[in-house]
Parts: sequence; C-alpha cells; structure tokens
Amino acid sequence: MAIIGVPADWPADEAAALAVQHALRGRLVLEEDGPPVGEGHVTGLDVAYDDARDLVAAAAVVLDAGTLDVVEEATAVGRVSFPYVPGLLAFREIPTVLAALDALTADPGLLVCDGYGLAHPRRFGLAGHLGVLTGRASIGVAKNPFTFSYEQPGDGRGDFTPLLAQGEEVGRALRTRHGVKPVFVSVGHRISLANACAHTLALTPRYRLPETTRRADALCRRALAEARG
Repeated sequence: MAIIGVPADWPADEAAALAVQHALRGRLVLEEDGPPVGEGHVTGLDVAYDDARDLVAAAAVVLDAGTLDVVEEATAVGRVSFPYVPGLLAFREIPTVLAALDALTADPGLLVCDGYGLAHPRRFGLAGHLGVLTGRASIGVAKNPFTFSYEQPGDGRGDFTPLLAQGEEVGRALRTRHGVKPVFVSVGHRISLANACAHTLALTPRYRLPETTRRADALCRRALAEARG
C-alpha cells in the first residue's frame, strides 16, 4: 500500500491551522435536517496511529442505512500531517481520511465520525471539517465529552441531556444502551441535532457505539498492522 504524504499546502503550525479552521467554519451549513434515518448509505470513518513510525491509517466503511450490512470498505495509510494539538486533531488525519473516502466507488451518504462536530472549542471538530470539505452531511459520535458540561441522561435507551458550552447546546449525551455510559453526539454539517441522534440510535441496535464506528475501528487497525509489515 502506498504511503500518502503530507500535502504541500498543508498548515505547518498552530497559527496556520487556526486560520484554516476559522475560514472553513464560515462555510458550515446548520439549517438542514439531513438525510432520513434508514435510507441510503452511512459511512463510518476512523483512524489508527503509529506515532513511532509517523503513520496514520484511515478506514471508510459504507453501510446500508436500513440493514447495516457492509456495502464497501476502503483504507488509506499516510504520514501524520500535523503535531498533536488539542482542538486541531483533524489536521493530523484529514488527508488520509479523504484518501480513504476517495477510494470508495459507492456513494458514502451520511459521514459518521468517531469524534466531534460543534462540540469543539471553536465549534469546528473533525465532523464539521470533513463535512465542509466533502459537502456531505456529517455527524460526530464521540466516546467521551470534550470539555463541556452535561447532566447524566436517564437510564433508558434514547434518553439524552444537552451538552453545554456557556449555556449553548453544542451536542447531546445520548444513551444508546439501557444503563450503559452515553455517547456524545454533535452536528457536523448539513444535519439537525435531533436527526443526528436518531441516526446514532439506528446505528446502535446491539452495542453502545455505532456499527459504523465499530467496523471502521477494526478496519483501520488492520490496515495499520499491514502497513507495518
């Protein structure tokens, strides 16, 4: 597998990345409802790192939104494209994630990221960044909250509470399994928060995490292991 290099025009430092993030955030679309639940495709995106070898492996797994069967899978391996800076993690992996998406022949449909969208210090996490760059509806479903406050939702599947930043709702703590720790859903691009949560519930029929995330996580780890030889 060819190793993807860092794009020539990629931000080289924190100031440059912040400028790009600010410019792209102005292109977010937050007024659309997004695709209907259970129709078309949903694509899980995830990455795995080998920092010792300066490698990141990305996986894109397309599922049928109705059956959750796998339609297509693609991977890419690239060089880590940015230092570790909280709030700028998207710049470490986006070139490789985009390469995995570009390798697909099926329509990806809704993009589901293992990370954040509006639930981000500057309201522009990975889900929003990828949504703007691809023009696709996108959501973030994170395992843990960022730095925002929330109350524990009820114990029932589908119960939620708002994820708050200075009183602004930037996402929801959503219970996908009875009595199990919630996940943290936020809008990326071109979808409403209510619809993002509905998609998340449709993608979690058996486990806490969405099937998109579970499958993409396993696939990117395999791709990284293969790249190591």
